Amino acid sequence: MRSGVLVLGYDNSAVDKPEEQGVKGKDYGGDDVVPATGPSSYTDESFLNDLELGCSLVLLPDPASIRSAFPTGVPVGSFEEDGSNSSHRTGYLNRDGGWADAGQGVSILLSKIQELGAKVQSGKSVSSIQQHDGEATGVLCGDGTVYDAELVVIATGSWSPSAFPDLGLQEACLATGQCVAMMQLTEEEAGLYKDCPVILDFASGFYAFPPTAKSVLKVAIHGPGFTHTAVNSNLSTPRTITSDPDNGLAIPKHILQELRKGLREVYPDLAKKPFSATRLCWYNDSPDGDWVISRHPIVDNLILATAGSGHAYKFLPVIGRLVADLVEGTLEPTLVKKFAADRVHGRVDSSRSGAPTELDLSQLCSPEDLNLPNRD
Repeated sequence: MRSGVLVLGYDNSAVDKPEEQGVKGKDYGGDDVVPATGPSSYTDESFLNDLELGCSLVLLPDPASIRSAFPTGVPVGSFEEDGSNSSHRTGYLNRDGGWADAGQGVSILLSKIQELGAKVQSGKSVSSIQQHDGEATGVLCGDGTVYDAELVVIATGSWSPSAFPDLGLQEACLATGQCVAMMQLTEEEAGLYKDCPVILDFASGFYAFPPTAKSVLKVAIHGPGFTHTAVNSNLSTPRTITSDPDNGLAIPKHILQELRKGLREVYPDLAKKPFSATRLCWYNDSPDGDWVISRHPIVDNLILATAGSGHAYKFLPVIGRLVADLVEGTLEPTLVKKFAADRVHGRVDSSRSGAPTELDLSQLCSPEDLNLPNRD
C-alpha cells in the first residue's frame, strides 16, 4: 500500500492508519516499500509527497543501501544499473508503506455493512439501468427481477463501461488488464522471504510482495496494461475465468518473461523456480488517474463510483465517505470537480507511461510456459 499517490488530492491518512477505521490485524501488513529505480520525476514527486504526509522514510542512494533494506540472509540481486542509462540505482524505503489482504478487507467491510442492516443480494447480475424521462428509476436483473430505486449507484469497477454501454462511459474510463504471476514457495523459502519489503521499480513497473500465509509469492507489472475488445463491441471488457473458464487467467507470453526478468533482478534464486499461476488484474483507468465519483452528466438520480485506476483499495476505509458525501450533497466543490465524469483531462497518469495494448489471444502463455525458465 503505497502512500505516495500523487493524483488524488485527498487525505491519505487511511493508508497509514487503517486500524482507526476498524480494519486491522492480519489484513494490513507493516512491511516496507522500496521503490528501487533510476532517476525519475515521478519517483521524486512520490518521495516529496510521502515526506509531506509525514511518512518515515529512508533514502537509498546506491545499490548497497538498497540491498541493506532486505533482511540479512535473503539472497537479493545487485541492483547495479543494467546499462540502460548512465546512472546507478537509487530508491527509498517507506516504513509506513506495506501490503493489504484485499479479500479479507472487503469481507470485513461487507460484514460491517450487514451489521448496519444493509441487505446484500448476491448471485444477481444487472442487465440495465431502468430509466424514465431522463431519470434512473431502478435496475433490471438478468433473471427479470426489477428493483425500483430513488437513487442508483454504479460501483462495478472495470466492468462499468462495457456493462452499461448506453451510459457513454468510454471517455471517462477504460478497462485494462494488468499482468500478475504467482509462485508457490516451500515453507522454508517462505520463512526466509516473509519479512522482505514490498518492492516497486518505477523504471520497469515490476513489483513483488512478500509471501502470503500460504507461501505464495505474487509479482506483477504496474504499467499501461492490456485492453480486450469483446466481439460485437468497441469497448474493452474484462477477460476472466468467468468469461473464459479454460484460459481466462492466462497472460501474454512476453510479459511472463518480463516478470521473470524482474524477479531475477530482485530475488535471483526464486527466478529459477516455475510460476504456479497467472491472471489479469482488471483496472478501470481514467485518463488522468483520478477516480470517477460523480453524478451522471445526463441521467438524473444516477451516481458513478468507479475508475479506481489502480489505487483505490488502499483507501477502502474512507473512499465510501466520498461517495456518501456526494449522495448527501456535501462533497467539497473542489472534489466534485476533480472526480466529475465529464471533466476535462488536462494531464495523464504519470505513474504508467504509454498506451495499453490490445490483448492478442494467440500469444497467451500455456501451463508449460509457467514451468520453463525464460531465456533473455
